[in-house]
Amino acid sequence: MSKPLILVLCTGNSCRSQMAEHLLRAAAGDVVEVASAGSDPAGYVHPLAIEVMAELGHDLTDARSKSLTEFQDRAVHVVVSVCGNADQCCPDFPGEQAHYCWLFDDPAHAEGSNEEKLAMFRRVRDEIQRVFVAYGRGLSDGMQGEKWLDCGC
Repeated sequence: MSKPLILVLCTGNSCRSQMAEHLLRAAAGDVVEVASAGSDPAGYVHPLAIEVMAELGHDLTDARSKSLTEFQDRAVHVVVSVCGNADQCCPDFPGEQAHYCWLFDDPAHAEGSNEEKLAMFRRVRDEIQRVFVAYGRGLSDGMQGEKWLDCGC
């Protein structure tokens, strides 16, 4: 039996959803499969997202920006949108049992010096980390069957 798939959606799949995917995968362990995608993929993972995730020990150098159409024929059990744009154009997926919309600022739009941009990427990463690690830990702490959907997050 395959693991339930949690799909994290964003518009470009270059920053927020990539960070959330990797943080959730690490926190949840083997309980679920985690992927991310974009409604309008950027075609790359933002270098500052790669940099700030490396600070936490996560290697995103091989990550790629994917389209949500890659998942339209898969059973997606939970969809988590991390931006309003992706949430508005999100299709229904086969097997979808829950849809969450947890919004975060888009660090790709940060302005200023490189340090100011890094500060925004770190802030957003830390916000995503708090939410997705808590969710992932709830999943890995023994939630089985239908209960894994109702983690209270």
